[in-house]
Amino acid sequence: MKTVTMLVNGRPEKLTLEPHRTLLDVLREDLGLTGAKRGCEAGECGACTVILNGRPVNSCLVLAVELDGAEVLTIEGLGGPASLDPLQQSFVDNFALQCGYCTPGMILMGKALLARNPHPSEDEVKEYISGNLCRCTGYENIVKAIMAVAAGGERIG
Repeated sequence: MKTVTMLVNGRPEKLTLEPHRTLLDVLREDLGLTGAKRGCEAGECGACTVILNGRPVNSCLVLAVELDGAEVLTIEGLGGPASLDPLQQSFVDNFALQCGYCTPGMILMGKALLARNPHPSEDEVKEYISGNLCRCTGYENIVKAIMAVAAGGERIG
């Protein structure tokens, strides 16, 4: 067992963890943050994407005991029902939601991209989200939603 302190969605968390537990396990089971989804558990689908120290990661591949002093942002750390984050609102406005399973990971990938490059091209958006699988939308409206925020607007097309 190892004690780890990390900042999760701006809130300090002190956890005593077994060495084999992933960040996804800790978020979902210990902290009750279920926005990161348990998909493939092999880092191939992107459903578990969170932002770790400013970079998107597959939380199913990260050992939580290695995160002492880390900052983690999950979908729950963005806006709430009364005040959505602009990218969350853009997903709504651009009909980028279907079943919602991939949505948290897609939004966090979009946030990470826009933090790195506030005005990406459509091809850059497509490339950046290519590791996040969506079985429902066909990606078109997801790309539109991210591009709308990059353009400073709310809806494209």
